[in-house]
Amino acid sequence: MKTTVRWCDWEMQGLEFCTLIQEPNMLLLEGVVVGTRESRYGAYYRVQADSEFRTRKVDFSYVGGSTLHVESDGNGHWTDTVNNTPIVSLEGCFDVDIGVTPATNMLPIKRLGLAENESRHIRAAYIPLPSQIDGAFLPRSVEQRYTCLKADKRYRYEGIFRDFSAELEFDENGLVIDYPDTFRRVGT
Repeated sequence: MKTTVRWCDWEMQGLEFCTLIQEPNMLLLEGVVVGTRESRYGAYYRVQADSEFRTRKVDFSYVGGSTLHVESDGNGHWTDTVNNTPIVSLEGCFDVDIGVTPATNMLPIKRLGLAENESRHIRAAYIPLPSQIDGAFLPRSVEQRYTCLKADKRYRYEGIFRDFSAELEFDENGLVIDYPDTFRRVGT
């Protein structure tokens, strides 16, 4: 199954085009972003997950800037494939969270399979906005929590690492519809 969606930032300045491909043994998210959050940037991402929605491979780049290529074995062990070195700081992360897109919020939602009113604390491999990059450009491990408010439809996301919370509504494919104060779905 192939689905394409578009989001803009909350002020309707930036735009994202994302394609979701779901097959029995894998899921692929691929998108381009022209963003304006905290600065102006262009970005490309490609995220592959396995049949259990665990992130397995991430290719990400900022136009004219930082690029990263990382892989996970699906058991919480990550490797920087450019240098072929383990990323010890990401031990125990099963999900990637790319700061410039709401697309990656679908991965923990699908992977966790929470029942209504159930919550789960996770550690995610977070790829920051360009204005948040300091030093080497690699994902960093961050604490998050997801709470199911209405099965398969509405969840509370908490970015514990940045003291942020939002109620997110998801479509039938598991993609965010609107992410209050951050992203809006464009068209249908």
